Amino acid sequence: MCGDEYPIISRLDFQGLLIALTKIDNKTVIQKIKRISKENPDFFQFILKIIPIDYVCETQVQTISEIIQSNYYKYIHSEDSFKIVLNRRKSPYINRQSFIKKIASILNNKVDLEHPDKIIHIEILGNISGISYLSPNAIIKTKDL
Repeated sequence: MCGDEYPIISRLDFQGLLIALTKIDNKTVIQKIKRISKENPDFFQFILKIIPIDYVCETQVQTISEIIQSNYYKYIHSEDSFKIVLNRRKSPYINRQSFIKKIASILNNKVDLEHPDKIIHIEILGNISGISYLSPNAIIKTKDL
C-alpha cells in the first residue's frame, strides 16, 4: 500500500509491538499512511501508534550517544529547538535522567519540551534500541487521525 512490494513485518517479544522494515524512506511511509487513514479511517483501527525509526543499535549508552552525535546534524539545524523522548522496556540499567543529560549535552541547540522543532526519540527494547529524529507531526497516533 505504501509502495514497497516486500516489506518485512514481524512481531517482537514485547506484547502489542510490531516492526516493519521497508526499503522506502520512513518519513515517506508515514505520509502515505496518513493519506490512507484519511481516505479510510477504519483501516488502522487496531493500531494505536506508528513511530518511524532511523537507526537501530545495541542498547549501550555509548553506542546510542555515538549514533546521535554522528548523525544529528543531518536532521537538526542550528536554529532548531529539540526535546528528547525516551521509552524503555526491559532495560532497568539505564538511568533516565543521566541518559537524557548525556544525549542533550551532545547538541548545542535550545531545549524546548513543549513545542520543539525536532524530537530525538529513543525506543529501548531490551538489548536493541531505535533512534529517530522526528518532526512533531511524524508520529502517527490513530486517536489523532
